[in-house]
Amino acid sequence: MKNKPGKLGVKGLATVINKKMGFSVAHTMSDNNPSEVSDWIPTGCTWLDGIICRGKMAGIPVGRITEIAGLEASGKSYMAAQIAANATAKGFSVVYFDSEAAMDFDFLRKAGVDEENFLRVTPTSVENMLETIETILVEGNEDVLFVWDSLANTPTESDNATSFNPQDSMAMKARILSKAMQKLTIPLNETNSTFLVLNQLKKNIPRPGDHISAMIDPFVTPGGKSMQYAASLRIYLTGRKAKASYILDDSGFRIGSEVKARIKKSRFGSEGRECFFKILWGDEVRIQNDEGIFEAIKGSDRLKNAGAWYTLVHTDGEEEKFQSKMWLEKMENEKFRSSVMDIFEKEVVLKFANRDGSAADFYDLEAEEE
Repeated sequence: MKNKPGKLGVKGLATVINKKMGFSVAHTMSDNNPSEVSDWIPTGCTWLDGIICRGKMAGIPVGRITEIAGLEASGKSYMAAQIAANATAKGFSVVYFDSEAAMDFDFLRKAGVDEENFLRVTPTSVENMLETIETILVEGNEDVLFVWDSLANTPTESDNATSFNPQDSMAMKARILSKAMQKLTIPLNETNSTFLVLNQLKKNIPRPGDHISAMIDPFVTPGGKSMQYAASLRIYLTGRKAKASYILDDSGFRIGSEVKARIKKSRFGSEGRECFFKILWGDEVRIQNDEGIFEAIKGSDRLKNAGAWYTLVHTDGEEEKFQSKMWLEKMENEKFRSSVMDIFEKEVVLKFANRDGSAADFYDLEAEEE
């Protein structure tokens, strides 16, 4: 249908609206869908990337808000460093708000962060940090990863100005975040920028007579409800059971820990999924990623086990025997790795998307060990 004289078509209306708003907020149906995430930043853990979005390999969604909340020493800052390194490798600029004053530059270099595209900022308050993000976005900067480490440890201006009495600034952070999430969500999306928020997990202590809430969810996060609503992805990091929580060297010294990751919220169809990964923080600093892939595909028809020996069935049908201690060496072989990743895609990504098998295979993984 032709437009009447003096009237704009939808493309003309989009031009007027975008000029008025200062951002590309109006889209016709012939444009790319701005609500669809088209890019992801890898977390550094392949198993975790494989459970974030139903039916595809993913990571931290670009253009969205992600919260990673964890118990103490569960690897939150380490994961943020890995994500920052992967973001700079993709050409993103990283602005890292280090309110805990604990980020080591040597640690970042070891993680693989590109120094030319990384900026560390020590925020003086929640308001100051959020206003800085808004300024960067409004000035037209694109492809920026903002990392907030951490929400729980950053004071508000009211906290800085008053006494140590928590009553003096009660609920102030939650009110600030409620307003901020409303202001930042669209600019992040329109500038292809990403906001990664690190937060603390705290025990959900029920009020007298109310034990149901703690049974439903044993953890809570500081900062009110706004982050829970605004985040497209929320990941909880906790420890494994006591016997599996630490990685020991040959002499029994602790050199790492094993983390349980659970998708607390996902707008990508995978809420409740779980995985495990090991973090080394001794002489060597890294996620044991290939080892995690091995754990993820155990039980596949194409990875048979007989005693100390495993048999991998390659994509072309050829069989190859190996022992678990040979896994890392085997993963250096291109054909072996290709077959393993083919199995991983089918077992971890596609089976869940197709609802193939038992739901327990994807959700309550530790229950299977009991």
